[in-house]
Amino acid sequence: MRFLVLLLLFFSYAAKADEVEEARKRWQTSPHGLMLERILPPTFEASQLPAPGSPGARLTLRYCVQCHNLANPAMHRADKWPGIVERMVLRMEGRGNLGGLMTEMMAGVKAPSEEEARTIVAYLRRHSQQPLDPALYPEVNQPSGEAFRLACGQCHALPDPKRHTAAQWREVVARMQENMEWMNRVVGSKPVRGEPQLRIEEINAFLAKYARK
Repeated sequence: MRFLVLLLLFFSYAAKADEVEEARKRWQTSPHGLMLERILPPTFEASQLPAPGSPGARLTLRYCVQCHNLANPAMHRADKWPGIVERMVLRMEGRGNLGGLMTEMMAGVKAPSEEEARTIVAYLRRHSQQPLDPALYPEVNQPSGEAFRLACGQCHALPDPKRHTAAQWREVVARMQENMEWMNRVVGSKPVRGEPQLRIEEINAFLAKYARK
């Protein structure tokens, strides 16, 4: 029985990988592919989706990778996702903020039904970013929390350290460093006086102190 479950999971991941690869080829061969590729970094894979076998995960893969790399549900707080999905659906329908160019860019792209969009929103909200409560972590506003606050606050709400274990945070922080380099955020590439530095060890130390045990 266990072997059968593992086999089904293997084929499920393989099918998802094929969907992502097909979509990626489609938008990379588009005349607008270079612009679309820069929307999101390519560091989040289908196998990393929470609840990967759920309808929400399957629909996220089916629709969201038609135009850009896969989005991590933890990119945004729960209250942000409904508006973001609404904007994305409009764009998939060719009715976004670029007028006729949007219609051209979305040629061949399928938009989710209202029910599918609700399922996607519910899934993204369920696995969204858990924001840090500064009242519970006053150290975040002290010098020892500065590296974490400044680096992570560039792109999203500060995450609750108890979302992951210390070991998991090190992997997440490494992935976020790649994301910041991809998106041209401050990473401290050169030790120039006055340039903010991405102090990885300080970030990991802060997260480890309050991480889930």
